[in-house]
This record gives sequence, structure tokens and C-alpha cells, in this order.
Amino acid sequence: MPEGRFATSISCMDGRIQLPIIHWIKENYPVDFVDTITEPGVDSVISHHQNLESIMRKAEISINAHQSRLIVISGHHDCAGNPVSDEEQLAQIKEDVSIVGSWGYDIQVVGVWVGADWKVQKVA
Repeated sequence: MPEGRFATSISCMDGRIQLPIIHWIKENYPVDFVDTITEPGVDSVISHHQNLESIMRKAEISINAHQSRLIVISGHHDCAGNPVSDEEQLAQIKEDVSIVGSWGYDIQVVGVWVGADWKVQKVA
């Protein structure tokens, strides 16, 4: 069993959002470390049921090996991997929370948005 408490971030690969998300998670939840699963435009990837097996397998490693009890799914402004409106991404994030929540893990799933100011806000 690892030392410390873990959460899991499922986020876009965009390097601009990684630290804001990690800091937000650590400020809002009692965790020491954040495992990060990335895909370009991940909010669209999940809502369109693409590559779910790979994302699920990675989440299971975080949950089983690190005892993560929180998954944070994010989307962000100016996403090259999902170049749709902010409103569409927000809808995708909410759908993603439902999809990941249906995977059957005993875990909290939340959705966040990283805005143009690179601040993180909970949306689902």
C-alpha cells in the first residue's frame, strides 16, 4: 500500500492545465498525490465512448494500486484536441461524470472546467 492519499485526474494532455488541476484537487480534497491520465480533448473522448478501455484500465490501476477514491474529469478553454464551444465542453464534462460514475467503482467522480484565466471550477 502506498504512503499518502491519492486522487485521479482524467484530463486533456495540454500542459497548461496540469498544475492548476493538481493544485485545485489538493486544495479541495484531502489528498497528497494526483495520478494523471491524459488524452487530447478527453472530455470529448469519453462522451463519444472512444478509447474507454484504455482510460478505464488506467483508472483501475490508480484505484486498486493507490487506493484513489476520487476521479476528477476536466475540460478546458482553448482545447486543440476538442475545438468546440465552452458550452459544449461543459455538457460533455457533465456527461463524462455520469459515464465514469457508471463504471461501478466505489469512488467519487467530479467534473471541473479550466477557464481562460486558468482557474479551475467544479461543474459536476
